[in-house]
Amino acid sequence: MRLLAGRSIAVRLAASSLFWSSLILLIAGLILSALYRQATERAFDERLLVYANDLAADLVSPGDQDQRGLGSLGDPRFDLPLSGWYWQVGRLDAKPRDIRGSRSLLGNPLPMLADSSPDRRFGDIRKDYAAGPEGRFLRVLERDIDLGEDGRFVVRIAGPADEISEAQRRFIAALVVTFLLLGAALGLSTLFQIRFGLKPLLDLRAAVGSIRRGQSERIRGDYPSDIAPLAEELNLLLEANREILERARTQVGNLAHALKTPLSVIINEATDPTPEFTARVREQAAIMREQMDYYLNRARAAALAGTLGAVTEVGPVLEALARTFGKIYRDKQLALDVSAVEGLRFRGERQDLEEMAGNLVDNACKWADSRVEVRAELDTENGRSILRISVEDDGPGLPAEARVEAMKRGRRLDETKPGSGLGLSIVSELAGIYGGKLELGPSRLGGARAELEVAGDLST
Repeated sequence: MRLLAGRSIAVRLAASSLFWSSLILLIAGLILSALYRQATERAFDERLLVYANDLAADLVSPGDQDQRGLGSLGDPRFDLPLSGWYWQVGRLDAKPRDIRGSRSLLGNPLPMLADSSPDRRFGDIRKDYAAGPEGRFLRVLERDIDLGEDGRFVVRIAGPADEISEAQRRFIAALVVTFLLLGAALGLSTLFQIRFGLKPLLDLRAAVGSIRRGQSERIRGDYPSDIAPLAEELNLLLEANREILERARTQVGNLAHALKTPLSVIINEATDPTPEFTARVREQAAIMREQMDYYLNRARAAALAGTLGAVTEVGPVLEALARTFGKIYRDKQLALDVSAVEGLRFRGERQDLEEMAGNLVDNACKWADSRVEVRAELDTENGRSILRISVEDDGPGLPAEARVEAMKRGRRLDETKPGSGLGLSIVSELAGIYGGKLELGPSRLGGARAELEVAGDLST
């Protein structure tokens, strides 16, 4: 595996296919060779058994045992000297001169496959390899025949073992040639399959390269079902990056536009020094600082929205906000009730969650008479996990016609209350950056209800 580390997928697939194909072909070749040898031996033994049965039939035929017509097997190889084909018949306890054999033996004895003890089992057929005349390797079949009063005889038939070996060698040679051709065909088909199977990845790589070179804006084309989700995710990632850049540009442009008016006022006042000059400069500088903080925060949030790995525990943030605003509005003696599902998380930066929830809780505390309730839960909509944070108060509430105006930037419905009128607009913009929204409505406590929806999940 280390040799393939860093190699391409095509090389890894080709190497894996070559290894396993070679191993499978080798194992198949060994199995087929063994099966063929067994079949060849079985066929050879059946031929020897036919000859042995023919000799046995001659032994049991009527007539004097010394005049029985042994040797007429119909195969001239038994008459050729040292041909490798031999037969031999004799009593179990016969002396060498009393044992009859084929002419091809030239008086040489055939090897015995079992000892000549009287208690040996008769009727068995024994088969084995043994050395014959002139050391030639033979396949020997031995059969015992009991003729009753005529005695017990042993019939031996032998044939050259090299015929079996030669047949197996020819089979192995043909098998090797066949498997080499099969392996070559498998190799070519594997290479074709690899090229055909990896072509969508090559096309995807080319599409990404064209985007990098500025020749295209998104990945186009038809891809297989297992590659199409990757192409779609890459397109979504590209679109998200474009949105992030566009949001950042928008916020920077808004910052530049917001600074034009204060800067023009400062320049005009600087040319006409009056007693109010210092106050005007401070006022406009404060406005510039407020605008810079606002738009720089929006630019930061736009750049970080949807960042992979950015998650924030909701419960601790809401509890910390409740403690903070409980101290800020301690003169009103408000009852701040916070409830959040265990393990609930916001998929975004902690600072942004604090700013969104903090503005809603602050706004509710300003208008509440005695009670503010904060609830956080997880909901599912169209297969998407949504974090819902609702903030309710028991104040005078908000008329339906004033809810849209309340979320406009810098809009203050009551000038007697402290604030800049940016709170709800900040929450709405941040929620939009995170793919969510802010909705205002009536509260069951009698006042106003603000519901924030952003991306969320549960910790596992």
